[in-house]
Amino acid sequence: MRVLVTRPKEDADGFAAALAARGHRASVDPMLLVRPVAGPPLDLAGAQALVMTSANGVRAFASRDADRTLPVYAVGDATARAAREAGFADVVSATGDVDALAALVARRLDPAKGWVLHAAAGQVAGDLGGALTKAGFDYRRAVLYETHPASALRPETVAAFQKGSIDAVALFSPRTAATFAGLAAAAGLEPVLARVRAVCLSDAVAKAVGGLSWAAVAVAARPDQDSLLDALDGR
Repeated sequence: MRVLVTRPKEDADGFAAALAARGHRASVDPMLLVRPVAGPPLDLAGAQALVMTSANGVRAFASRDADRTLPVYAVGDATARAAREAGFADVVSATGDVDALAALVARRLDPAKGWVLHAAAGQVAGDLGGALTKAGFDYRRAVLYETHPASALRPETVAAFQKGSIDAVALFSPRTAATFAGLAAAAGLEPVLARVRAVCLSDAVAKAVGGLSWAAVAVAARPDQDSLLDALDGR
């Protein structure tokens, strides 16, 4: 199957390799561009843990600060893997979404033992801060990177859709999905998408592309890469 990967470039290569391992071919057209926010090392005095909701957050923290001693609580396995690759030794994955991450932190940590830092973008999905604050934690968010939507689909992507060379689109976040939907409509691709499957990480992602006419919309059973690949394969 020929799959369009819409993830930011920093995450796309790993997913393309996972597609290849299952016999699929990938083309990459990132819907979001990631730019780190420059600044001095962070003041982590009194912090007891880092919470990470994306591999981009891990990479942005790692480029900004040399500290690798704090434990990392990651939203999912891909983010946890990025944290380990960045040099963190104490990493735990919630293997789910933001709600699962908040529940994991609440089970594992004591609010009295220090504040928690969320290494994040300017725009975040879900309400991790609200959930952790409700659980009694001193939650602080550091904006370490920004994401900017692409302004247009690549000409090669438009041509591939028009030639019928793309069978499915892999969509990982509501913002990515909404960006794709807008750019696909602007490129006049709505009739073509009737022959293409949307494979979505969650119901929220599927909702963001629900205004387009797809051949089918598949939603991963769990919000992780392997489940999305299973949905692509019809498992």
